[in-house]
Amino acid sequence: MDPQPLPDALYTADQVRELDRRAIQDHGIPGYTLMQRAGAAALEVLGRMWPRGRVLAVVCGPGNNGGDGYVLARLARAAGWEVRLAAVSDPGALKGDAARAREDWCAAGGGTVSLEAALEGCDVLVDALLGTGLGRPVEGAMADCIARINAAGVPVLSLDIPSGLQADTGAVLGRAVQARATVTFIGLKLGLFTGEGREYGGQVHFDDLAVPAAVYDGMVPTARRADAAVLGCLPRRRRSAHKGDFGHVLVVGGAPGMPGAVRMAAEAAARVGAGLVSVATHAVHAGLIPLARPEVMAHGVTAPGDLDPLLERASVVAVGPGLGHGDWGRALLERVLAWQGPRVLDADALNLLAGAPQRREDWILTPHPGEAGRLLGWSAARVQAHRPAAAAALQARYGGVCILKGSGTLVHDGRDLTVCTGGNPGMASGGMGDVLTGVLAGALAQDLAASPGETAILGVCAHARAADAAAGEGGERGLLASDLFPCLRGAVNP
Repeated sequence: MDPQPLPDALYTADQVRELDRRAIQDHGIPGYTLMQRAGAAALEVLGRMWPRGRVLAVVCGPGNNGGDGYVLARLARAAGWEVRLAAVSDPGALKGDAARAREDWCAAGGGTVSLEAALEGCDVLVDALLGTGLGRPVEGAMADCIARINAAGVPVLSLDIPSGLQADTGAVLGRAVQARATVTFIGLKLGLFTGEGREYGGQVHFDDLAVPAAVYDGMVPTARRADAAVLGCLPRRRRSAHKGDFGHVLVVGGAPGMPGAVRMAAEAAARVGAGLVSVATHAVHAGLIPLARPEVMAHGVTAPGDLDPLLERASVVAVGPGLGHGDWGRALLERVLAWQGPRVLDADALNLLAGAPQRREDWILTPHPGEAGRLLGWSAARVQAHRPAAAAALQARYGGVCILKGSGTLVHDGRDLTVCTGGNPGMASGGMGDVLTGVLAGALAQDLAASPGETAILGVCAHARAADAAAGEGGERGLLASDLFPCLRGAVNP
């Protein structure tokens, strides 16, 4: 059986439970039939990912997630696996379909062993402990069980979601199973694609369990995935095009000692196709930038009024990289905010905005979790634990388009939430945000999409695609922001 492609739609746990209910009650599919289909889908993933596996440990908890584990164990045993099943909770307390799954496992000759015996010498471990309904931190015996699973040193396949991972946010609730792969059912869970979800979920597989398409009617996804495929909608350039057709980006920033940030943002804007790129920076190093990138026009500015002739020629302004928190940076930001036109705010511009909040509809904000926390009055940890809510709160308070950076970057335009599924851990290095700022400004300058929200998605995906290409050449560790420059052209020329 060919694997099902991952859909774009992402749902909360409550939404998926409603989809389950519709399949069972409105369309007459017995719950146990869905459970059997889930077990069969998981078995198919097992066989495809570990074709040489022979000894399978299945660790079952309470509820229907444990029921899925019992079904998988029975099917795997019939398929020739040596199956060792450990029941972490009281099997006698199972109810409904989960109880029936255990009964069928026992009727087929299956039994239970201790967790130690299940783990000893197994090739693959199946996590069927906790499902999507988890709402509080994992503690006690269950937390100890998860710790022992993670310490076992064998690959783990999680059913529906890694146990301990919050299905809506991607936050780890105390402790979570580190899965090599996750097979999830009916609807993709948002938490698998942002925050810690990308780390703990591993390779995600999907099966809709053959529910009718009508089950999804009227169910609006909480978010949608976006990957490099969206770059295919970039328009072809006319043969008669000239640089004036593709906008003029002005990058404002670079306080004394910080010329690198504006230089990287400026080159990124040029690399994605902006027709002209200028930099307004501190006079002490305005002459250095053209030496590093001669295509960029650099202007030293000492007072806000020095920006006026540059703003008159600009079609998009990116402000914040290396701007600093002092009077110079604050005055320049105020002048940029008085200008009428699309803007991208990053770094120090966001920190200054946090001290004097205002709402606009014509800007793109690009905070990382620390900056987002300052903008909202939250801790960075709270932002990370509630990433979708934080993105929505930022957009509601400040308007425009909010890009909450991090693993599974979120883009919120006031109506839709989009998750970028590209990128890699090598991007955790200085300057990556400056490059993204330039990419966004360059995309805006070319009017590459119908709305700032769509342009933001294109920019985030192009940035991630370039980072993945750069990491593919030499690995993730040691990846520098400037390593993306040779790859940005390819990222926007699919």
